Amino acid sequence: MNVNKVTIIGVGLIGASFALALKKNNIGSEIVGSGRTESNLKEALNKGIIDSYDLDHREACRDADLIVLATPVGCFKDIISNIKPSLNDGVILIDVGSTKANFISALEAELPEGVSFVGTHPIAGSDRSGIGSSSADLFEGSACILIETGRTDAEVMDKVESIWEKIGARTSKMSADKHDRVFSSVSHLPHLVAYALVRTVTEIDPEYIKYAGQGFKDTTRIAMSSPELWADVFNGNKVNIKEQLDILIDSLKTLRDLAESDDKAPLISLLNDIRISRATIE
Repeated sequence: MNVNKVTIIGVGLIGASFALALKKNNIGSEIVGSGRTESNLKEALNKGIIDSYDLDHREACRDADLIVLATPVGCFKDIISNIKPSLNDGVILIDVGSTKANFISALEAELPEGVSFVGTHPIAGSDRSGIGSSSADLFEGSACILIETGRTDAEVMDKVESIWEKIGARTSKMSADKHDRVFSSVSHLPHLVAYALVRTVTEIDPEYIKYAGQGFKDTTRIAMSSPELWADVFNGNKVNIKEQLDILIDSLKTLRDLAESDDKAPLISLLNDIRISRATIE
């Protein structure tokens, strides 16, 4: 894909890492940042993450070949309404959000003729947020999901896939509905549980947290993630999360009942089955 100007709206961990990865792989001749906080954009500029910035999303997107939505998903509607007058024929928009089905149809319907959108979800990140944790190698070897809809242009999809592969990601495609169901179980639910686990311990006794060892720290590391981002994710995928929380609650009840029994054999058997399932993760 011939990319000259790239605009990244939301220069946080993912947005900044994407910019650095583009620069490392010589994709794009100009990278423009846009966002709400000028101090953050100035820091990105001083660190060479972006080449220029504009607090006005519309101006930042003018004449762009590729626009990356790297803000919380809940901001997309207002952003699209703002930048529509600046979208040239042939421009491609992508996002890097964790939910898809709750906005893609509405977003595609809002876009002018000749403007293409491909939803993308890089499975990479950190419990740390902000450009201070960004890295040009964040996507190396990571998975990136590309979302196919009835309006997806095959040539545009190939171009977007090529960009992600050039910066080191392993791509695969699925529908928005499947994406949200898959990641509600392997990403959104674990984040919710990590937040809940920390809250549970503090409800028992806030002093107990200071005795937490590495196991607790490893289990709850993702509860250090951005509250704004994850509130947006939980709300955007609430139907799938509620269904899977009900399954989790049943699992917890089963484990509780087995733990109360004097016969340890059924508990050992179940824990072993769970251990075998966990061992299949590469």
